[in-house]
Amino acid sequence: MHPCHARPLAHTLWCCRSCYSLTPHTAECQPGGECCAPGIPPGHPRAFSSPVALPHPSRCSCAAAKSLLFRFLPILSWLPRYPVRDWLLGDIVSGFSVGIMHLPQGLAYALLAGVPPVTGLYSSFYPVFLYFLFGTSRHISVGPFAVISVMIGSVTGSLMPDSNFMDPVNGTNETVLNEARRDSARVELVATLTILVGVFQMALGMLQFGFVVTYLSEPLVRGYTTAAAVQVLVSQLKYVFGVEVAEQSGPLSMFAVSRLPQTNVGALVTSLIAMAAILAVKLLSAKFASKLPMPIPIELITIIVSTGISYGAGLKAKFGISVVGDIPSGMKPPVAPNVSYFGQVVGNAFAIAVVGYAICISLGKIFALKHGYKVNSNQELIALGICNFVGGFFQCFSISCSMSRTLVQETTGGNSQVAGVIASLVILVTILKIGQLFQDLPKAILAAIIIVNLKGMFKQFTDIRTLWRSNRIDLLIWLVTFVATLLLNLDMGLGVSVAFALLTVIFRTQMPRYSILGQVSNTDIYRDVGEYNKTEEIPGVKIFRSSATVYFANAELYAEALKEKVRQGQRWAHVAHSGKALKKQKKQQEKDKKEEAKKKKVHLCQMFPSGVPSSPSLSPSLHPYPHPPLSLHISLGLLLPLSLFSLPLPSSPFLPAPTSPSLSLIPLSRLALPIFQRWTHTGNGSSFPRGWETQG
Repeated sequence: MHPCHARPLAHTLWCCRSCYSLTPHTAECQPGGECCAPGIPPGHPRAFSSPVALPHPSRCSCAAAKSLLFRFLPILSWLPRYPVRDWLLGDIVSGFSVGIMHLPQGLAYALLAGVPPVTGLYSSFYPVFLYFLFGTSRHISVGPFAVISVMIGSVTGSLMPDSNFMDPVNGTNETVLNEARRDSARVELVATLTILVGVFQMALGMLQFGFVVTYLSEPLVRGYTTAAAVQVLVSQLKYVFGVEVAEQSGPLSMFAVSRLPQTNVGALVTSLIAMAAILAVKLLSAKFASKLPMPIPIELITIIVSTGISYGAGLKAKFGISVVGDIPSGMKPPVAPNVSYFGQVVGNAFAIAVVGYAICISLGKIFALKHGYKVNSNQELIALGICNFVGGFFQCFSISCSMSRTLVQETTGGNSQVAGVIASLVILVTILKIGQLFQDLPKAILAAIIIVNLKGMFKQFTDIRTLWRSNRIDLLIWLVTFVATLLLNLDMGLGVSVAFALLTVIFRTQMPRYSILGQVSNTDIYRDVGEYNKTEEIPGVKIFRSSATVYFANAELYAEALKEKVRQGQRWAHVAHSGKALKKQKKQQEKDKKEEAKKKKVHLCQMFPSGVPSSPSLSPSLHPYPHPPLSLHISLGLLLPLSLFSLPLPSSPFLPAPTSPSLSLIPLSRLALPIFQRWTHTGNGSSFPRGWETQG
């Protein structure tokens, strides 16, 4: 039954039992037949129930409202069924582990975004708790992320550079940086940016635009994050070397390096020791992961130890090592955004919204597939949008999903976002009581933590070798994305990368691979006769395959290749058309094909799928030959939804008796292109193999 059936009857439709698709006809599905149950052909009466009464379109039942509420708040669906005995202990352990990681990463990534460290703690609390309410992934750990933080840092560096906050020193010509005024202005800018990011994500989610991430292919995302990792590394060098460098923005800004001769030896030694210790312990923790109840929290240990040493030895006073400074305790009241910044950051906000969502949904789907559940892509957009929108009012910066924290959350026994709530409580305690203890933490330590955590992203350079062997067009996308992001800023690099990736799609459709398939002896496998010397063409049949979908831009190229392949002695060619995709060109193409057929004496017939009543033009009695030779059957477009071809094609009551020529579809590739028909001969003993298809 359709969920909306309890209201007074406004109009009566027939309802498909499989998917509730509605139609005014009693024995016909909606065009395409995708709503039919598996094994039932389009229009079959078994696919339908009795007439269903629907409510008036302007009304909605309580059941529909409840369904909408449960979809918008997924916690209402899973929390009442939460298996306390099986999951609670693992979620508590996982939550504490992730919370311990949130603390150093929040402080470090706030430094990367160019805002005070306490905003990183806020960003590790509010969004994590909100995702617990609205998210659909059980395992990802949302919060500060390096790539998003460096994208935010590029905005703060360009719109709020240090040079705008230099105050003159009394009685001299020197100036000094007013850090308090700079931090206040940057927090306001970043909060406004974060709210705008949330607006974009919520709008895209409500408009069902979760598919937008499909335009960010895996090579593009990995090339982009690798280039962003290089930019993160370069941005942290000023803290590693302990020098003051004027912030740059725009193209080639990351190559503006100066003042290295003024390196602070104390800061350099501190950061190198911290990097060596963190890296060594991480390697040991990975090696003995099976024997450890949880990964060693080396980042937290490093922060605690270095803060104690800095306070006891007076590193700031004696060696001039820059420290974090005052970390206010307590929560901040919500603050309205400065809408005057919207026009300046709208492009950056959209780029951050798309990249943050792409990272989250990719990780979410990986762990959902591993654990056997589904992630709702549109609801994920809405959830991230709410996290950013609400968080922006509380001085948070934009968040995404961290791979390292997600792995820890999953491997330490986390089964739900209850672990995220536990992690947010750890951060809450830090904000309220412990935060002030870290005011002597050297910034060089935070830079060391950031650089070491980039190790996983730098491993993506191995993609070059892998893509060289597997797909060189994807390799080209990876390289162009990497170089564009490296030379330009992050938002411009993303735009150039997406544009180039779309151009490669057009390029692939304009230069597809056409081939003739032959049968491998004594098998039902069909391969390209040009590549496999043990294949043989079936007498009287040419099997033509294209690697690209046919549409208006490559239809002429397809037709030329088709003519080239079949110009030798074929009497019969059954050509299929797409009734919707090529409407504008259909009439002209039909005229051209008829003229070409007259010249070559090739008979052209309209092709119909199995299970659809054949037209009189396909009736065996109307064919000029009672037993025609095995014929050529080629598709010039996508005829049916791809879902039809993922199922075994059923027999149809509309097909003629076995003693006469019959029609059916033969799927020849995963894309169902090209689509073929066949004639089955019984009179002379020869028959086309049933159900055959290519294996590659």
